[in-house]
Amino acid sequence: MENGGGGGGDGGKSDVPADANEHCPGTQSEEAGKADACAGCPNQQICATAPKGPDPDLVGIVERMATVKHKILVLSGKGGVGKSTFSAQLSFALAEMDCQVGLLDIDICGPSIPKMLGLEGQDIHQSNLGWSPVYVESNLGVMSIGFMLPNPDDAVIWRGPRKNGLIKQFLKDVDWGEIDYLVVDAPPGTSDEHISIVQYLQATGIDGAIIVTTPQQVSLIDVRKEINFCKKVGVPILGVVENMSGLRQIREASEVFDSSKGGAEKMCNEMGVPFLGKVPMDPQLCKAAEEGRSCFVDQKCSASAPALKSIVKKLIENQD
Repeated sequence: MENGGGGGGDGGKSDVPADANEHCPGTQSEEAGKADACAGCPNQQICATAPKGPDPDLVGIVERMATVKHKILVLSGKGGVGKSTFSAQLSFALAEMDCQVGLLDIDICGPSIPKMLGLEGQDIHQSNLGWSPVYVESNLGVMSIGFMLPNPDDAVIWRGPRKNGLIKQFLKDVDWGEIDYLVVDAPPGTSDEHISIVQYLQATGIDGAIIVTTPQQVSLIDVRKEINFCKKVGVPILGVVENMSGLRQIREASEVFDSSKGGAEKMCNEMGVPFLGKVPMDPQLCKAAEEGRSCFVDQKCSASAPALKSIVKKLIENQD
């Protein structure tokens, strides 16, 4: 059973699933699945048969990640808030600053990064050093399950353990080389993929998470959960980005989502986390994402590109 970051039976142990019985001995205990306290627990069978002790693959992950200077997770509470668009444009921005960048897509069931980077139809190649990323530019490599699907319309219908196995393989086997930033685009919510990426990367050092939201309360409710998840598992929060923050037109701005409650900035003040800035809804940014290109290479994204550049600049300054 994957670590749940506490929260279940015995809240003092870090390997107790959230839905465990009271007095759970922990998933790594020799008594896991066998103790009296395990009777009736939904995790009993898998805990009883799962291998115990440290994961031997973690050593390989630590060795592989030793060549990666900074690791940034991009998260969201809900889908459809522009998280993958932000991940893609953050990666383009860092690459255009002459950084060596890797973009890892762990949204196993909804891999949109290949399209947003203009890499649809590309294949993964293997060498004696491992899997080679697919490169947009010489300093921007990408890895995604989207490159592994025979048909882009194929549904990925996997349970948690298989998803976790692929994430582990991405971290252990992809040969990124010496890079400055690894940007990890995660699926929405707080599920198996999030627990796995944190568990596998924790020993290598995670710089932190950027959380993307839209201004309205229905999105912010879930962002609060995402923030609490990060705090519980010990991932620093680099900041929150409010996306689709109004629609900028030539001479005026109009509100798209209700931000009368203060939006993401007010929530950040209440929860004590950094607010990185607002990105307005920009049809040209949507078009850039659809066409798989950077929004920074021309003047078309005149509303969104300056806002994104400001956020990236703030992010880098906060890391120095």
